Amino acid sequence: MKILVTGGTGYIGSHTVVELVKNGYEPIIVDNLINSKESVLGKIEQICGVYPKFYNADVCDEEALEKIFSENEIEAVIHFAGLKAVGESVAKPLEYYSNNIFGTLVLCKVMKKYGCNRIVFSSSATVYGMNNTAPYTEEMPTSATNPYGQTKFMQEIMLKDIAYANPEMSVALLRYFNPIGAHESGLLGEDPNGIPNNLMPYICRVADGRLACLTVYGNDYDTPDGTGVRDYIHVVDLAEGHISALKYLEANKGVLTVNLGTGKGSSVLDVVNAFERVNGVKVNHKIGERRPGDIATCYASTDKAKEVLGWEAKLNLDEMCRDNWNFIVKNR
Repeated sequence: MKILVTGGTGYIGSHTVVELVKNGYEPIIVDNLINSKESVLGKIEQICGVYPKFYNADVCDEEALEKIFSENEIEAVIHFAGLKAVGESVAKPLEYYSNNIFGTLVLCKVMKKYGCNRIVFSSSATVYGMNNTAPYTEEMPTSATNPYGQTKFMQEIMLKDIAYANPEMSVALLRYFNPIGAHESGLLGEDPNGIPNNLMPYICRVADGRLACLTVYGNDYDTPDGTGVRDYIHVVDLAEGHISALKYLEANKGVLTVNLGTGKGSSVLDVVNAFERVNGVKVNHKIGERRPGDIATCYASTDKAKEVLGWEAKLNLDEMCRDNWNFIVKNR
């Protein structure tokens, strides 16, 4: 079965491509390489023995997508492509709305034309907004507090409406929590362009000397050590969750909304301390002021993922920290 993976050379996308191959699927990648590298394709081949078919194109380019669908009998799409930095989205809302929402509209339009009725969508726990209490369940009201979150919120609504209008459509909305870690080979991992926006890549750059110090934003939250608590999930577990969702869509119509997390919260200092202990390196850090819009605690209820998909995360925080540092050391 041919599966189109948008953003498939990115961090989560590349790990998912590996899992697709392992499970007998034929992934076809489309990526504009704005925050990834084409060399990832060779690394995927090293891991699983298959060099995936690749198109250097943007999902906003309808003509390019038409070409991909006309050349391949695509039966499902896993949609990762999109801009994803919260802070940047506040500074560049126009770019985020036009890229993320328009790209999904174009993709759905071309899918409809070619009779492709299955899509797994990369959503986010950010759609739970500021007013829910952890653990977050899929039935909670959704909202967003920044343009990035708004685009995820809007794309969920769009995909639901499209599915409701087409009884043959199958949609999985996967609400990720905080992916970290890397492939155990050290070949695939997260090393973003520019200054990292997420905690683990920042920790790694402090640990290897590229950045001087990690700022921990606030230590006066109502949490065990005062720092923000999040649900960190190993990227390989997350990738496997996509395979479970894809298999679900093969047998079911309609819309499935499901969290992908561990169901456990770890504080910022928990992650720093685990990283130092597991890897034997020092992470210089200091306490700063809270960031506007940050919440104290965010972690998933994972009951639905277990019940409906038969999926649950297996890898722990120590393994996430170990694999992340292994990737950095092997790719310095």
